[in-house]
Amino acid sequence: MRKAVFSSFFLIWVILFSGCMDSNVKRKRSSERPTAVVRFAALPETIKSPKDNPSTPDKVALGKLLFYDPILSGNKDVACATCHHPNTGYAEFLDISMGANAHGLGSKRRFNVPNDIPFVKRNAQTIINTAFNGMDVFNSYTPKNATMFWDDRVKSLENQALEPIKALEEMRGHGHSEEGILDLVVERLKQIPEYQNLFALAFEENEAITAENLGKAIAAFERSLVTNNSRFDQYMRGDREAILISEQEGFELFQKVGCANCHNGPMFSDYKPHVLGVPENRKLSAPDAGIGDSFAFRTPTLRNLRFTAPYMHNGSLKSLQRVLEFYEDIANGKERNPHVPKKDFDPFVRELNLSVKEMSLIISFLNTLNDDNFDKEIPQSVPSGLPVGGNIN
Repeated sequence: MRKAVFSSFFLIWVILFSGCMDSNVKRKRSSERPTAVVRFAALPETIKSPKDNPSTPDKVALGKLLFYDPILSGNKDVACATCHHPNTGYAEFLDISMGANAHGLGSKRRFNVPNDIPFVKRNAQTIINTAFNGMDVFNSYTPKNATMFWDDRVKSLENQALEPIKALEEMRGHGHSEEGILDLVVERLKQIPEYQNLFALAFEENEAITAENLGKAIAAFERSLVTNNSRFDQYMRGDREAILISEQEGFELFQKVGCANCHNGPMFSDYKPHVLGVPENRKLSAPDAGIGDSFAFRTPTLRNLRFTAPYMHNGSLKSLQRVLEFYEDIANGKERNPHVPKKDFDPFVRELNLSVKEMSLIISFLNTLNDDNFDKEIPQSVPSGLPVGGNIN
């Protein structure tokens, strides 16, 4: 009898203890799951500028001329607009860019012969809405600390504007040092009377032509390129008929399957780095290891995707369908990059639950984020007298 009672007691103890252990394991596993604050809103109708670079019409006008003027490049053949042209939504329809020592625009661009300048190793992101870079789910952002580039290597549009000028494969080209190129460009600008007048007007100071003011003027122009009235923005401001029922269903699926873990807030980006194992671009001679050699890259915005194909940091995925198929693959543990094992995938990848039948609805929703109401006017000429936009014809 005592033996039976003891056995019953032991069995109950094992069940309770096992249940307690199982509860602890579940609790531990639950605590390890990634979490994200998910919230969506329309883009603001006003733009913030850094305190030391307030936007003015004169500054924006100067920045626009500089944006199109190839005098900023080492060999006077590349402008900012070469790879960020309004005809292609201030991006370009190329996987990775060809900067110095090339000619043509977008898909027609080719390297000159002979050539030993490498491709720009990353896809040219659109300049549109970069005024809002770094914006969180509560519409809060600091222009002075806004994240830039796929690898988040500099902060603010002011600093971003100068980086391509210094890069060999983007604008600098051969014959000029990275340390000396900005001084060279400043000296060139000082020799042009029209730029002397425009800088003085924009900055109201003596000796206004400096590298710092060059970055500030281009940044002011880039902040003027905003599309904040897409059909999705209209919908979020209360117009329930701005997007179709099927697009609303796509929005719900977008959130349900896990896309919104990283693509949220008004800009549809958490502006954080994530490791996804995107396929390598075969045009590059070496793997692009991203931020800190981790193969992580910053989340891009999903706005204006119509203008930004091909997609991902290296343009390796040609369509939105391919992008969603890639996410389905990695969510199921398939490795698409030999340098990135699935154990290194971002934790949010495990949260994705995407199927082929849901993709068309999600893509239809993403199209509500397009807005083509942006400045498409190209200057007839630039103060240097060089070809507008660089060697793009």
